[in-house]
Amino acid sequence: MQPLENKTLQATLNERPGLHVWWRLLRPHTLTASFVPVFIGTMLAILDGSIQYLLFAVMLLAAMLIQAATNMYNEYYDYVRGLDNENSVGIGGTIVRDGIPAKKVLYLANTFFILAMLLGVYICLQSNWWVMVVGLISMLFGYLYTGGPYPIASTPFGELVSGFFMGTMLIGISYFVQTMTISNDMILISIPVAIFIGMILLANNIRDLDNDKVNGRKTIAVLLGQHKAILFLAASFIVSYALTIVFIGLGILPIWSLIALLSAKKAKQAVEQFRGKKTNVEKIPAMVATAQTNTIYGALLGFSLLIQIFIPFSL
Repeated sequence: MQPLENKTLQATLNERPGLHVWWRLLRPHTLTASFVPVFIGTMLAILDGSIQYLLFAVMLLAAMLIQAATNMYNEYYDYVRGLDNENSVGIGGTIVRDGIPAKKVLYLANTFFILAMLLGVYICLQSNWWVMVVGLISMLFGYLYTGGPYPIASTPFGELVSGFFMGTMLIGISYFVQTMTISNDMILISIPVAIFIGMILLANNIRDLDNDKVNGRKTIAVLLGQHKAILFLAASFIVSYALTIVFIGLGILPIWSLIALLSAKKAKQAVEQFRGKKTNVEKIPAMVATAQTNTIYGALLGFSLLIQIFIPFSL
């Protein structure tokens, strides 16, 4: 890629030098995938009469550090495997466009993991040491997502794994450290959240479909093709909203949780913006809208639980 073309792409992606380079490396738009589950798990714990605010803050910071580290491992290993280059979009571009040494990115990712483990020690001291075991397993899968000899991101199981560990597992840990229990309702409520998180990855893979196919990846998007993958994205959104309505009807979620359905407009926008798009750059708005759907849904769902605390209401 010629320098002029590189600058054009950076301008299109709104990439700037300085501290913005490191900010992009974190992929901040993905960090809500760690904030939302911790927020929801903690709000569920408050409904059950248990909350330690410092523990919530530490849990949130640890989760976001792990998410950011996972993003950095993704950046590093996709670069060393030759999957990312100057034309790649949807990445921080720190290595391929800004010239930051790959080893420095790996070092920073390892540092974030270590910091998360240190915070995990405090969490365990305040709850149970089994949390460390579950946390280490989650971190291992975060690394194996793009690291190791058989990256999960290159298989059809990426969406399932990311949804389970960043959705159900993270909600479960956040709930458990506050209450020292796990409830069936909590597990059920985590399912639509996990689906939304998995769809963030699916949107990324739809955007990267052509490049992934060339590089031998077998993601759901590659196996289904763009048209069917978009239909799968839409169907997954519908299932998540349907489950939310069912849980409200069964009394698992409060009536206030109907406000989470307001995010459906953004979900519809994500699906529509994918249709007919050919290039990676053209698909970016749809990918962003998918991430925003998760953010809006999760924030509204968590807020509905907070409302229920102060204004109890049941059908």
